[in-house]
Amino acid sequence: MAVYLIADVKVTDDAWISDYAANVHDIVHNHGGKYLSRSGNITTIEGEELGTTLLALLEFPSKEAVQAFVNDPAYAKYRQARQAGSISRFHIIDDTDVAGTIPYLPKG
Repeated sequence: MAVYLIADVKVTDDAWISDYAANVHDIVHNHGGKYLSRSGNITTIEGEELGTTLLALLEFPSKEAVQAFVNDPAYAKYRQARQAGSISRFHIIDDTDVAGTIPYLPKG
């Protein structure tokens, strides 16, 4: 079962972005993860716009791999810089269907 990390970020100071973008990919990869998207091209089509500047979608082999990435000492300085220069929400979701009606997804 794959799990996904969704990073929902509102940048308040962009000083951290270039260093983060240049280095965090390798740390993600070290934990079996990969970026599926890291985009600032966000269009809200329903509901209240949240002011998000960046959305990233990452795939990992397990929730434990996500936790290992987030807690990796090599990631600490990048996490601190991002937190200082943004309002960030990170979410972990799995590849299940809560209703259980999509035949190719396990019921969650």
